[in-house]
Amino acid sequence: MRGLALKQGGGSPVKVIETLGLLLILFLAGCDRQVPASFERPPAPVSVAAALAQDVPIYIDAVGKIVAREVVSIQPQVSGRVTKIHFADGADVRTGDVLFTIDPRPYQAQLNQAEANVAQAQAALNLAKTNFARVETISDPRAVSRQDFDAKKNAVEVAEAQLGQNRAAVETARLNLEYCTIRSPIDGRAGQRLVDLGNVVTPGNSPLLVIQRLDPIYADFTIPESDLTEVQRNMARRTLRAEVRLADERTKAREGKLTFLDNSVQEGTGTVKLRATLENKDRHFWPGRFARIRLILDTHYSAVLVPADAPQLSAKGAFVYVVKQDESAELRPVTVGQRHGDLVVIGQGVKEGERVVINGQLGVTPGGKVKIAAPGTKKDPASQSGAKS
Repeated sequence: MRGLALKQGGGSPVKVIETLGLLLILFLAGCDRQVPASFERPPAPVSVAAALAQDVPIYIDAVGKIVAREVVSIQPQVSGRVTKIHFADGADVRTGDVLFTIDPRPYQAQLNQAEANVAQAQAALNLAKTNFARVETISDPRAVSRQDFDAKKNAVEVAEAQLGQNRAAVETARLNLEYCTIRSPIDGRAGQRLVDLGNVVTPGNSPLLVIQRLDPIYADFTIPESDLTEVQRNMARRTLRAEVRLADERTKAREGKLTFLDNSVQEGTGTVKLRATLENKDRHFWPGRFARIRLILDTHYSAVLVPADAPQLSAKGAFVYVVKQDESAELRPVTVGQRHGDLVVIGQGVKEGERVVINGQLGVTPGGKVKIAAPGTKKDPASQSGAKS
């Protein structure tokens, strides 16, 4: 109390307290003022594109391998030394073209011997027939014994059988002689020869050459068994088309037809083997190469497509922002279908002609205003007028 009295006696401390109190009142009055609640967010800059409506294919994409339609391993049918090679490695050959010649002289000698045996058997048959005719024409049965008659008749039958046997030997010798000239059984392309001039070859030992037919050609691929029902259903209505392109290719695909569906699902993989056949006159496809194959199942008519950048994902599924006439953004849940180049099919949620946001979605709020970028700036989605196959 003494200290307080002393300060009051001086006079100046009281003025200081009064000044501080006045400042406190002014501060509290300033805190009572409210911040304006009507804060308007600026429009979000976006790029938009109009939804398109066009016919698009329903397809299954797969990776497969190019396979020759016919593969023939040339094997020798007779033993002998290779005396001539009539083709160049990698050459195109036609059916009947001579490929190899095996030394024919031993087989020519066998044919000559067989023909001589035929002539000998023919002479023996003629003699047997003459002898039998003598006893057959005798009117008196007592002049010739029954045993002699049967022996001469049997001699004729034996000579006829011997002649038939020798004639068969001639055919065998002639066939072996023909086998000395090895010809191409198909039209195709020859690989690298596996024997050289002068090698001795034997049947069943090793092939001499492999020929593959390249036109038409096959594209083999597999699909998961979950797609088998859809494939079978569409196969029952029409012949399905297949678009085939090489793995490193960006050009237009070659079109073929689905010509084979395997009769069972492969164990372990749960896949089914299919085969497409396509023309290959220009040798564009080569056996053993990998290829990208698109099997066309059906056509989705008047499908709605938007750029693939438009759909976004949330916890509730896919959605897009649709820009309305008042330049506000509306969030639309959508069902996303197959992709077609830079576009994607929208099953539900968007109509043809509606504008969807394709760039700047992070700055957009549902119901908020947007500012559409001028075409040609950064990315012009309005120029996307179709799907790339």
